[in-house]
Amino acid sequence: MDRHTSASWASGQPAGDAALDVLIPTCNRPAELAVTLAGLAAQQAPAFRLVVSDQSDGPPAWEHPPAASLLRVLGAQGTAVELHRHLPRRGLAEHRQFTLEQARADKVLFLDDDVWLEPGALARMCEALDTLGCGFVGMAPQGLSYLNDRRPEQTVAFSPWQGSVTPERIRPNEEGFERWPLHSAANLTHLSAELGLKSGQWIPYKVAWLGGCTMFRRQALEDTGGFRFWTDLPPEHCGEDVVAQWRVMEKFGGAGILPSGAVHLESPTTVTDRRVEAFTVVLNNGPTPVSRAVPGD
Repeated sequence: MDRHTSASWASGQPAGDAALDVLIPTCNRPAELAVTLAGLAAQQAPAFRLVVSDQSDGPPAWEHPPAASLLRVLGAQGTAVELHRHLPRRGLAEHRQFTLEQARADKVLFLDDDVWLEPGALARMCEALDTLGCGFVGMAPQGLSYLNDRRPEQTVAFSPWQGSVTPERIRPNEEGFERWPLHSAANLTHLSAELGLKSGQWIPYKVAWLGGCTMFRRQALEDTGGFRFWTDLPPEHCGEDVVAQWRVMEKFGGAGILPSGAVHLESPTTVTDRRVEAFTVVLNNGPTPVSRAVPGD
């Protein structure tokens, strides 16, 4: 059943069994969180359950009036909402593992607190994950301030999956790793226009990894350890999503989805200490730095 429209906001009835858990770890971003929630409120299907876990220095972000208002909208639409205050901080990986432990649905979407989703994005990702049967799919967030900044030297790495999505091993200095610039700026937006994709269409493509908006089959993520490697990391680190995705890719495969309906809000990062890349510690690859593929890179 689709989520409720304003005609039935006061009914008090749930929208239906949740096919998906949306997990949002957040810290010191009340305005951005409100925009992220607005994107979720615009999704018609599938029914989902929302888990927000806050590690802000001050009051939790959901007390900020715009965020609080959007949570009320989601509740009126029939979405079950769970709010957690998760302190002390033990790092990004531990925070993601905590949110994963709250999940119950077969599918989980890790959605960063600075990403807006266009209407229909959740349905496309769910359809893709069901159709492809791989470990994860995702929409790399696009920075629309770069809409007129075309980078053909980066989009040349685009490679659609032909047939089944198969397991891959990604490591620095290996062929698949060189795909990472594909997700910079607004590259995927340019590719979608060049390919002439229509509304509702999607195609899977090969990735190095995906940041910001990744939907897993929960069992695949659990089977490969989730983010339990957080105990091997200092609290200040980055790239925890890379480690989890590489492990899932090696066993189950993973794919990006074009077009991407995810928009990066382009706020300054809250992860300012990037001296420790998680994969260099967890996967013992040495000190090679990873250039972060986010809009603006």
